[in-house]
Amino acid sequence: MKRKIEVSELIFKIIAYFFLIVFAALCIYPLIFALSSMFSSFDAVRNNEIVLWPTGKLQIEAAKYVFNSSRFWVSYSNTLFVTFIGTIWCLIYSILGAYALSKKRLMGRHGWNFFLVFTMWFSAGVVPQFLNYQSTGRVMATIFAGSTNMSDIDLKWLIVLAMGMNATNIVLLRNSFEGVPSEIEEAARIDGATELQILTKVYIPMSKATIATVALFFGISRWNGYFWAYKVTNAAGQNYSWPVQVYMRDFIQLNTALTGKYSVDDAWEVADIGKATSIAYSMVVFAMIPILVIYPFIQKYFAKGVNMGGVKE
Repeated sequence: MKRKIEVSELIFKIIAYFFLIVFAALCIYPLIFALSSMFSSFDAVRNNEIVLWPTGKLQIEAAKYVFNSSRFWVSYSNTLFVTFIGTIWCLIYSILGAYALSKKRLMGRHGWNFFLVFTMWFSAGVVPQFLNYQSTGRVMATIFAGSTNMSDIDLKWLIVLAMGMNATNIVLLRNSFEGVPSEIEEAARIDGATELQILTKVYIPMSKATIATVALFFGISRWNGYFWAYKVTNAAGQNYSWPVQVYMRDFIQLNTALTGKYSVDDAWEVADIGKATSIAYSMVVFAMIPILVIYPFIQKYFAKGVNMGGVKE
């Protein structure tokens, strides 16, 4: 027997679905606009005639330009490197830190947890953080190149090693580890398991959803990371270390009409604003592909992982 829907419940559902549809449309519109600008004619792009669907004679010249651009793919490979190695690095020390903080026997546990959470409330600011990155780069240059000049090392490694801390993700992992029954750990210890075996054989398998969620957070932040990568690599003049986001920003600044002017140098050789803008949107589409491909496979872990790590039992 079907339950009769109350009028107030029906009104709530209609309003909820309306806002959900509007929100979904606002999320998908930029992707549709980028695809339309990628394939629309250069005249339509230049004259801002695109609203939703491709306008004018369809073309693939912009996509071909991006596909044949060696500098774009070098920056793309830099982003793949930073994302893959950076996510693994962040997961390793985040899991180790969260595992230690989840143990009641850890000396000064409450103090360490307080300092971790304190960084979520207050930060030193942009300038101290930039100076810290520079100091870290000089230390790495001294160790690996025998120099204090940051440009003597590949700064992709600085982006990987120095920009991986995220207190929120460690808290999510810590809460997830705290939800693992202590009886399972005690049984493993009785069987002679070491601390590392308990972590890898008990805690990590039982927290796969949260770990997958945190890995998604780290991966997206590395893939979309722009500001600090730009500041660090530009300070040392390492254009070859640019991630794809920094490369696209430089292309847009030099070749499109966002500032009302464009310039052409030996690096770009794009003499038409419409073509350059279409190329820029093509780069955006190419840059989104890995996230669009990977996300559906780990989406099923997302809600479960956040719930497990966000709620302390």
